[in-house]
Amino acid sequence: MITTRGLGRRFGSKRVLRDLDLEVRAGELLLVTGPNGSGKSTLLSLMAGLLAPTEGEIEVDLPRGGIGYLAHEPLVYKELSALENLDLYGRLYHVTERRETIGALLERFGLWEARHERVGSFSRGMQQRLALCRVLLHGPELLLLDEPYSGLDASARTLVDDVLAEAAGSRTLVVASHEPEHVRPLATQALALT
Repeated sequence: MITTRGLGRRFGSKRVLRDLDLEVRAGELLLVTGPNGSGKSTLLSLMAGLLAPTEGEIEVDLPRGGIGYLAHEPLVYKELSALENLDLYGRLYHVTERRETIGALLERFGLWEARHERVGSFSRGMQQRLALCRVLLHGPELLLLDEPYSGLDASARTLVDDVLAEAAGSRTLVVASHEPEHVRPLATQALALT
C-alpha cells in the first residue's frame, strides 16, 4: 500500500528525512517513533500527499479519498459547530447515511451534547476528539495518525486504544507517537527515526 525508495525531504538547508526505504502492506500497522524534529510528522505529511519529497520516491496505492489524516493541528473550522464541521467533511467525501454516521461518531467520542457549540470554544482535548471523528467519518482504508493521544484525558486515550484495536488488521495504519506503549502491541512493524 505504501512504498518508499530513498525517500528524503529537506526544508531549505535542513534535511529532515534521508534515504528511507519502507514498505507498508495493506492491513499492517507501522509505529513511527523518534524525538521531536526527527521527521515523524514530515513522513506522515508525505504519505498524505501534502508534501512532495525532495529526494527519492513515495507511492501510496490509494486515491486521496481513501486516506484519513490526523495532523498535529485538528484541521477543523473553529467558527463552525462540531456538527457543521462533520457535515461539511461528510459532504466533501460523499458519505452515505451522513447524519447517522456523524451522530454515531459524536456519541462515541463524547461530543454529542456539545454538537451545536462553536469549536473555537472547545478545549484542546475536545478538538482532538472532533478531529478523530473527522478522520474516521468517511471510513478510510489508510489511517495516518500523528500523535493521536495529544491533549486527551484518560477516558479519551482508552477510546483511541479501542479505535486502533478495531482498525488493526482491517485497515492500514501509520501511527507516529511519543507514547508507543499504547500502539506497540498492535504494530506489525516499527520505524525509529533519529
